[in-house]
Amino acid sequence: MRPGEILPVLENGANAGCTEALFTFGEYAEEVSEYRKWLKELGYSSTLEYLLILCEAAIDIGILPHTNAGIMTRSELKALKPLNASMGLMLESTATLDAHKDCPGKLPELRLNTIREAGKLQIPYTTGLLIGIGEKREDRIESLEAIASLHREYGHIQEVIIQNFAPKPGTTMENFPAPSIEEMIDTICLARQILPSDIAVQVAPNLIDPKALIAKGVTDLGGISPLTIDWINPEAEWPDVKDLQRKLSPILLRERLPIYPQYVRNEWYSDRIGGLIEQLSDADGYRKKPWTEGMRRN
Repeated sequence: MRPGEILPVLENGANAGCTEALFTFGEYAEEVSEYRKWLKELGYSSTLEYLLILCEAAIDIGILPHTNAGIMTRSELKALKPLNASMGLMLESTATLDAHKDCPGKLPELRLNTIREAGKLQIPYTTGLLIGIGEKREDRIESLEAIASLHREYGHIQEVIIQNFAPKPGTTMENFPAPSIEEMIDTICLARQILPSDIAVQVAPNLIDPKALIAKGVTDLGGISPLTIDWINPEAEWPDVKDLQRKLSPILLRERLPIYPQYVRNEWYSDRIGGLIEQLSDADGYRKKPWTEGMRRN
């Protein structure tokens, strides 16, 4: 997306009461010559340079950036840290899978290293597992244990997403079976057993009905946008927050920022975004405004 497309989205988001701008990427785009040419035409030497400008713009407009840009080096993470409330990268699995064939950015050791470097830099971090891509139950256990180990060392994993794979038409896995609800429940139970208690377990409410899963250990429903589609799963419409609250009753939703309350209270953020976080958060580190006006749900 060009700046002329992005800035109106940020402005509309701020006006709608959103608190997070999610900057998300796929594979390492700069390996593609057409992309490098496009980037040069925009006047940027790298994706990182472009992203830094966009993060600054989001902050100025009043929205906290959260960057999920795939495999990143320590220097890239360090450059983005002051401009991001949190960052993230889905581990997906520690297993070597056919689903990740020809995707160098999906190598488990590279993903784990990025998550590790984020921990060393004290960046509040989101990661997760993608369920139903050919992994075994033992692989899920190993993946959760790897995440738990990193968190015990650095204390930076704020949430682990347990995401059900959704086959997409026109892809090599379009006929691959989606995971069963039993597999999802089992993985959520494993997550709650293996992960430290201060890590939230999250599911996406546009991909799976969360009510029964909350009783199994789900504590977070991620971000729900009132303006934009889910660009990762564009076929899955976001639920209306008021409808979601009615369906979950008597469970109450409470809105948070892209940085979790404990990291707000412990001030795991830079001076550049500190004023905005203080403006948006209450004394407990949650969103100050009523939850119906915002984007993040807890």
